[in-house]
Formats: sequence, C-alpha cells, structure tokens
Amino acid sequence: NAQEPNCARNYTVQLGDTCDGISAKTNTSTFQLANVNADKINADCSNLFAGEALCLGITGQDCDVTHVVQSGDGCDSIADEAQTTEATLLANNPNVNSGCTNIYPGEVLCTADEVIVVNATSTSA
Repeated sequence: NAQEPNCARNYTVQLGDTCDGISAKTNTSTFQLANVNADKINADCSNLFAGEALCLGITGQDCDVTHVVQSGDGCDSIADEAQTTEATLLANNPNVNSGCTNIYPGEVLCTADEVIVVNATSTSA
C-alpha cells in the first residue's frame, strides 16, 4: 500500500467520507482524486475505508483551486466566477463533457486559470 512517489498532498480517509466530500474539504477536484487513486478507488467510490491513505495530487499536476458545483451551475458561470475560460475549465476536468451536461451538485471541479491536469490516458514513454 505504498504512497504515490510524487504525491504532493496526502489524505487519510475518515469514517463516513465520500469522494466528493474529501474533494470539497481538501480543494481537490473529483476527477483528480479518482484519477490519482484509480488503483484504490472504484468507479462509484463505494470502497473507501477509514484509515486508507490517499494521494490528493501529483507534484506539478496538483490543482488545488476548486469549485463545488451547485444546483443551476453551468460551465460558463463557473468559468466566469473563477476568472478562467470554459476551454481551460474543460481541459482541467476531462470527466466533464463538452456540453457540460454531466456535472452534478456536490461535484468538485478544478477552476485554475491555467491547464494543470494531465489526463491519465496520455502517457509519455
């Protein structure tokens, strides 16, 4: 159960934690938490256990500027509020579709004004 070697921030799961809850209280996007811990957290985040060590972000790819989605939010309003562009918002949240129709209240999005997130599917040799 070794920690990610380039982990920028760590978190120990508490009883009753949810992925969105951890993301909200640690300023970590829902995508980043799931992506960095893909080997530990299942798709619907139902397998967290108290005492489990999670990595919140990888050094150099750690977005800690976030927004918790509220009912009625859209990518345009979130980007405006964060003083970033919708393109940057979408780049930092690869889990959000281009129409921004799959965000939900409680989800935590990276709202940095530059592209920080590196999608797991793009690996370099």
